[in-house]
Parts: sequence; C-alpha cells; structure tokens
Amino acid sequence: MKNATLPSLRVEPELREAAESVLLAGETLSAFIETSVRETIERRRVRAEFIARGLASRDAARLAGGYLEADTVHAELADKLAQTRAKLQAKARS
Repeated sequence: MKNATLPSLRVEPELREAAESVLLAGETLSAFIETSVRETIERRRVRAEFIARGLASRDAARLAGGYLEADTVHAELADKLAQTRAKLQAKARS
C-alpha cells in the first residue's frame, strides 16, 4: 500500500502536454511520473556502481603494475588504425 507522496511539481504547460502525449493506453500521468522516477533511480544506481567498479579496477591495475596511461593506449590504437587503413588502401589499389 502506498503511504508516501512525492513533492508537487510545477512545470511549464508544454512539458505537461509532452508527457501526456506519450502516455500509454490506460496510463495515468501519475503512473508515468512514478515509473519515470523509479527508472531514473535505477539508472543512477547502475551508473554509480559502474563508476565504482571502474575506479576499483583502475586501482587494482595500478597496484598490480598492469596499468597503462591513456596516452599510451591511444597511441597504440592510432598506430593500429593507421596500419589497417594503409592495408585497405593498398588492397583497393590492387
């Protein structure tokens, strides 16, 4: 049973009209807003967990000595890309 409310929200009439224009059959504006809030909360949780895992992985790699600076990785990728492009151009000429 629902027993709490979210604060009232004043918006421009255009925003309300836009929200109402995408409601599914039988869906209320309140249900749409609740779903939107739930989905945003989940997205933010997932993003925060992703960032935390990435930072932990970075720190572990640094400690293990397996860490490469971004500039080094970018240079290696640029070299590989240049080599692949050269091969494709040579292939196209023959």
